[in-house]
Parts: sequence; structure tokens; C-alpha cells
Amino acid sequence: MSSEIDLSSINYEDIYIDPEWAAKQPARYEKALKIFEENFGEGNDIEIYSAPGRTEVGGNHTDHQHGEVLAASINRDAIAIVRKTDNGIVRVISGTAPMITINIEDLTGNESEKGTTTALIKGVLAQLQFEGFHVGGFDAYITSDVLIGAGLSSSAAFETLIGTIISGLYNDRSIYAVTIAKIGQYAENVYFGKPCGLMDQMACSVGNMVHIDFKHPENPEVERVDFDFTKTGYSLCITDTKGSHSDLTADYAAVPQEMKEIANLLGHDVLRPVTLDDILTNISTLRQKAGDRAVLRAIHFVEETQRAHSEAAALQRGDLYEFLKLVKQSGNSSFKYLQNVYTNNDVEHQNVSIALAVSEAILENDEAARVHGGGFAGTIQAFVKNEHTSKYRETMDSIFGEGSCQILKIRKYGGMKVL
Repeated sequence: MSSEIDLSSINYEDIYIDPEWAAKQPARYEKALKIFEENFGEGNDIEIYSAPGRTEVGGNHTDHQHGEVLAASINRDAIAIVRKTDNGIVRVISGTAPMITINIEDLTGNESEKGTTTALIKGVLAQLQFEGFHVGGFDAYITSDVLIGAGLSSSAAFETLIGTIISGLYNDRSIYAVTIAKIGQYAENVYFGKPCGLMDQMACSVGNMVHIDFKHPENPEVERVDFDFTKTGYSLCITDTKGSHSDLTADYAAVPQEMKEIANLLGHDVLRPVTLDDILTNISTLRQKAGDRAVLRAIHFVEETQRAHSEAAALQRGDLYEFLKLVKQSGNSSFKYLQNVYTNNDVEHQNVSIALAVSEAILENDEAARVHGGGFAGTIQAFVKNEHTSKYRETMDSIFGEGSCQILKIRKYGGMKVL
């Protein structure tokens, strides 16, 4: 480790919460600093930034219908060792990938770069510049322990990290976290070429628990929910059930498509203005014209978007047990009405269903589990008492493989300067 940079001044436990996980961070930071110095040289002008992954807590498949969601940042993050430069060149090494070099004089989107890390960086820089913020060169080594493919938004953490770096190096850390989130979404949609909502970036950038109302998606209402989960005695367990994501495109696409079909039949573009009474009053016509699954998915949306609102309200008033009851209801609705726990094209393989069934069997009444993210394959989420997490992880790992279950904490910081 460089003698010029003092990593001992970092309060790792404040950032990473779990003492066991925090104890692993000094070695991680030292390794990252060493790699940076090997590629970009030593010096005392180094800064360190962090951006967390996120977890969806409430509002399963509600954002695309202009509903409400509840999300949270987690104690897994992407960190960047950074040095400001004055040459207008951005050089980034991410993990073990080759160095990316970008001239800030040329931030035009390139079709051949879609789907690449270069596209994400250029997209963030270009939109920051377009919105009038100062943008300049820097060298960075980035490493992330946000699991890819586990629904924890590794790409949103990366976008947030780049925006936070520019805010810190060139804008006196004055760029609003919500602005960084919107710019990250722009980079992913336009430059990277992946359609996504704003929930992921918002949770990564704002931090802690965040309640988002997408009634006006161009200007969503964002409410930070300052509930301290570290004091509850609960952990957040995410289990990767190792289900195959291949051939699920049609399953994912059908959810918003069917919801929109119901909305259109009721005279709206999206489901947000629709009430449960609207659906029940017209249910015979809706069933005939859109089918039963579409009706059930619409019922899920109407109740789930209100549930996300109620979950945030319960946490704001400190009612943990009401929150956990609502989490259970959310999982129940996703399974029964939204029907995104397994694909009808492969009923013999129901990894998520098995994970939820086992969770329900072994968790206590004041613990809760639900499908996490898009569904059909992938991950489940469980709020488990700290004294039960080892047993829960052991059970999940025995079914889905060693390391399938991650015990996480909800962290209070979004994108931040560490040092």
C-alpha cells in the first residue's frame, strides 16, 4: 500500500454496517489502491468514491405503469480510486477489463459501443455536460462486489459511481442525487441501449430506503425513508435460485403488455389511474377481451402500488411489523396475481417457487420472503432476524449451491465520497 494514502481513517463499519463484512474492506481497498498505483502512479492526490447496489423492497412491476415503489441501497458497492487530471481524458479500468480511454471532447453515442462499459461512462459524462455541469478528465480504478445477475443493479451502481465522481471532482459535490440517478438512467437507455425504469438508479444514488412515486415519470416524487434497519435486529437475505434466464424475454414483455391492455380497455395509457372498482365493475368485458391473467395482473398492480405507499408509511412511523406484514402480502400477490414466479413454458423447473416455499416453511411469523425484481427466474428476498440468518443461509445454500444466499444490510448512504 502507498505510504501517502491513509486508508485507516475510513470508518468502514459506518458504511458497511455488518462488522464481519466491514472487516473485509480494508484489504479490498488496499488492493484497489495498489492496482490504481500500478497503472496510474502514486501520489497523495487520490480520492475514493463508493456507490451501492440496490434491492427492490416493494412495488413489484409497478414502475412501468407509473406506480409507486420502495427500494433500498445495500452494503455491497462499487468503489473507485480516482485522481483528477487536467488533460480532458478519462481513463477507467474496471475490474480485470482493459483500460477504457475517453476524450471528453467526443462524447457522441456510438452504435458499436452499445452494451459496453464505455457506453455507460460516455452517456453519464455527455448528459452531465448537456445539463450544464462541469466535466473533466480523471483516472480511475473501479472494483465492485455488487453481484451481477442477482437483481442488485450492478450497472446502476456503476452509473451512480461515475456521476458521483464528476460531482466530487468538478462540481463541489453539489449535483443532486436524484439528478445523478436520472442521468444514469439516460446513459443506460440511450447510450447502453437497455430499457430500464428509474428505480434502480434512484435507490443507488439517494441511499437508505427510498419511496418513489412515478405518477409523473418525467418528474417522479422521491421520498427518502429514514428508517434505521441496523437497529431492528433484522438482515436482508438475497438468494440466487440459479434459475435459467434464457428464453424469458417474452415472459418479461408480457407483464407490461397485459397491464397496458387492461388500461387501454378502461380508457387509459397505463394502469395508474385505474381503481380496483374499475376492474371489478368491468371484469366480464376485461376477461373476454384481454384474458384472465391480464385481469389478475391489473389487480396486482392496483393493490401493489398502494402497498408500496403503505410500506413506506409504516417505516416512517416506525411500525416494523406492519411493514413485514405488507412484504408478505406483496410476495403473495406476485405469486398469485402477477404470476412472475415461474414461466408457464417450463413448469418442471420452479426454482423461485421452491425457494419461497422453503422460506415460508422455515421462517417465523414476524419474518417475510418475496420474489425479488423481475421474477420468473433469479432471486428472492427475505427479511430474517439476525439470530436466524446463519440457519437460513445454510438451508438456501444446501438447495441452490454454496454462496447462493447473501446476508445483506441496508446502508444509509447512496453515492458518496469515502476519502
